[in-house]
Amino acid sequence: MSVFGASVGLGAALVLLLQAGNAQAAIRTQYVDYMHGSAPLKGYLAYDDAISGRRPGVLLLHYRGGLQGSTLENAEMIARLGYVVFVADIFGKDIVPKEVPEMTRLTTIYNNDRPLMRARARAGFDVLAQHPMVDASKVALIGYCFGGTVAIELAETGVPLVGTISVHGSFRNFTPEMARNIKGPVLILHGAEDEVAPLDEVNKLIADLRAAKVPWELQLYSGSSHGFDNPQNPHEERADREYKRSMQRFFKDVFGR
Repeated sequence: MSVFGASVGLGAALVLLLQAGNAQAAIRTQYVDYMHGSAPLKGYLAYDDAISGRRPGVLLLHYRGGLQGSTLENAEMIARLGYVVFVADIFGKDIVPKEVPEMTRLTTIYNNDRPLMRARARAGFDVLAQHPMVDASKVALIGYCFGGTVAIELAETGVPLVGTISVHGSFRNFTPEMARNIKGPVLILHGAEDEVAPLDEVNKLIADLRAAKVPWELQLYSGSSHGFDNPQNPHEERADREYKRSMQRFFKDVFGR
């Protein structure tokens, strides 16, 4: 039994639902212009328009490639679970890096300026929480890769959350005592062979969470390196399946639905 309590059978059923999709669902997506101070930003909204009334919201924090590819696909995948998903724009409106050197240059800006990173993420949180379809008392975070760093930084500001997920995140240069501000449990989904964020780095974050008495759970996937949601071997194919099960179970637990 995991920390948050879910059976393997339930996880398997949920992942089948995710993979098959809801035949009645009509996932709508749109880009949303908004501002952080004088900086124009453009996020990505995804939701199932077959659902009426307010529902939980998920703030998705993108990988180093920004608003493209798997980021948009993941937003739509989570929206199929019945949540309103908003991808916050950290880099700036229409800044979508195509090559790794440009991705590295952009992520370095925010890794070196944590107040700016937090403020950009908070601007996206505010857009989601104020959306008329969203129950602002039920908002969670999920961050992938670079977005995992951003998710922890935002959570440590004390923003009102019911939970935070990091998927193969990177965990450098946090302020340890800030972990006490985190609201809700933290779920870390990580490759055991992650060369970008090795286990020593993960363990530092866990030490912060333990000291702050924040509920947390760590799942390590053997044989899996960074970016296992783009699987390159059978181990990572398993990790990709397992992280989706765990993500769904976590959202169900923290949202109560």
